[in-house]
Amino acid sequence: MAFSNGASLMETDNHKKREGEGEDEEEDPFLAFIEYARSVISPEEDEDPSGNEEGYNGAGWSWIASRILKTCISYSSGVTAAILLSDLSQAWSEQRRVGGSKKRPEIIDQMKRKHRRAKLPNTVTIDSIYEKNFLSLSSVLEAVVVDAHVLPGTNIYMLTLGDYWSSNTIDLYLHRRYYDLVDPPNGILKKAREIFLTGCYLRTAKEGCGSPRLLPTEYLVILLDEDLDDDAILIGAQFCSDSFSSISHAGVKNGVSYSLYARIESITSLEILEQCGGLQRKQITLVDNDGVKLRFLLWNEQVILANLFSVGSMLALDRPYIAIAAESSLETSELFCLEYGTATQLYLVPFVQHEEQVCLSSTQNRTQGSKLHAAADPTQGPKVSQVSLPCDSQGSIDFSNYPFQLFVADLHGKMTGISLYGVVRDVFRERETAGIIFLLKLEDSTGSIWAKLHFSQSWSLGRVSVGHTAYISGLTCSKTKQDRFELSWCETDDGASFINLSCLPALVNSSCLHKLSRLSDLSRRRNSMHICRVWIDQVDHCHVTTRFSHAPCGHFVKEMPSGAVQCSFCHCDCDSEVVMRAFYLKLTLADKNTKIFAWCTGQTAMELLQISPDEFYELSEDEQVMYPSSLENERFIVALVNCKRQAVHGSRGRQCTEADAVSWEITRALKCE
Repeated sequence: MAFSNGASLMETDNHKKREGEGEDEEEDPFLAFIEYARSVISPEEDEDPSGNEEGYNGAGWSWIASRILKTCISYSSGVTAAILLSDLSQAWSEQRRVGGSKKRPEIIDQMKRKHRRAKLPNTVTIDSIYEKNFLSLSSVLEAVVVDAHVLPGTNIYMLTLGDYWSSNTIDLYLHRRYYDLVDPPNGILKKAREIFLTGCYLRTAKEGCGSPRLLPTEYLVILLDEDLDDDAILIGAQFCSDSFSSISHAGVKNGVSYSLYARIESITSLEILEQCGGLQRKQITLVDNDGVKLRFLLWNEQVILANLFSVGSMLALDRPYIAIAAESSLETSELFCLEYGTATQLYLVPFVQHEEQVCLSSTQNRTQGSKLHAAADPTQGPKVSQVSLPCDSQGSIDFSNYPFQLFVADLHGKMTGISLYGVVRDVFRERETAGIIFLLKLEDSTGSIWAKLHFSQSWSLGRVSVGHTAYISGLTCSKTKQDRFELSWCETDDGASFINLSCLPALVNSSCLHKLSRLSDLSRRRNSMHICRVWIDQVDHCHVTTRFSHAPCGHFVKEMPSGAVQCSFCHCDCDSEVVMRAFYLKLTLADKNTKIFAWCTGQTAMELLQISPDEFYELSEDEQVMYPSSLENERFIVALVNCKRQAVHGSRGRQCTEADAVSWEITRALKCE
């Protein structure tokens, strides 16, 4: 393929790996994690992502990849599978909520037909939380569980809640004291269960978290319905064997657990006990089926729990704390008082006022129509082997939500929203053209392709070089008159991103995204990025110098005959504001079986040398010579890439550098403790 600096055409080289390279076919851990994450966050779509007649509704491959990399950037010290899956799950839930209609969940519509209970005084709606982005601790939510699930990769339970007056739903991190009630298959906290809760802190929407969420609260009451068989059995089996009269002094002393069922007779107003240091207290008087009364006391922050109760309701208390009046400062004639302990769980059968039906006059009559909404069952009906994707008026197809990874061999004309993952085989600035344009050759397992990268002012992607692994989204592919593919990318386009995985700080400390290699593996898989545990060896051969580099791109600058300083990569004149001192380091790395010679610069060299370039430059010449000896046998986790430039015809203007003589570049390093 003939190519010059002024060339404007991209040519796809759709080839399989060349014979004789000795490459082992081994799955990329990053790609494997994307597939695993897709199966976790949208398993129903993943079973047959091309079988939905109305278009694929699961998470697109590029959406998952971008989200994972965004999280890696946020957690520079490293990520775990649990962090990534939790973030993906929440982000995908929000994506579906924003992208979907504001229709109330069907389960709530079904339950609302039987809902006759009056609102509690402090009740707020979920819609109002979204509108105000605020929730006071004393507010009450009368909610219905729409979904209960474990955050992927964690043991954290999340409830998705709706209510009878809102179209929105909201997620609640469940408090651990209720985990035994949600654990499937027999957990009572499941879909269609009504609950009351208060004392909630609101986690407001932030970058990376597109909707409010409720943090765990201890003040949750589960509603029961005596007309439902399962609830009636639960009440009879768990709460009717004990009564207030069965509580004994010996039982309390021996730690006997009681489950009690009683009617709320009265709720006192808030008391401030000055003699007890200003303690707050609320008393709920309970009467059991035998007519025996006991007080249920709430203290300090617990008093907001009374907002969930109403006089006449039946309260079931599982494992209440029982205080012996004679052994406490309580002023009461009763032997015992009930309190809300750390193991206490509350159930409520709300009191519902009976209503009378009255006849409407003719002017008040309204016709109440009803509609049947049938949910499509994806397991029914014919499957199709196609995926529906958006197409604009020019016939260009948007692949931004394509369910699978796109490869170079898949590219054709009139494609937009393309995301590619591969290894950089060449990159340089296209000169003698209008605008800031760089040419980059990207290779994956099916072939390689050239792409034009358009920048509004200057290169803005940090250091990118031969052998680096990159993820590029927002690409457009078109066909030229010469019947060649032209791939282009513009940094200002929606959905455009360029992430250099080889230089990601989080990568070397994220075991879920890489597999440790031995240095001996490098000769067999030269086209891969390798994460290795190594130490610095043969310090006598360590070569350390400082040079000046161009801060935006990380490449070295050179002084021109005119005296101007020019970047060797961007080919632009540099002033003192964008030039910084940087290391150029060549050294020997070793593991148990092998040694290799490698080079690095920038932050990576600073991590290995454990000193800044300016500090090193201030050392005397003898100190600089002796400095590497202090690093012998220091152990690191490093990312290594093959930086050997492939021979390309017509590559005029791209001069070889000293680094081209060394086959391996260290792109990241982390000192082992």
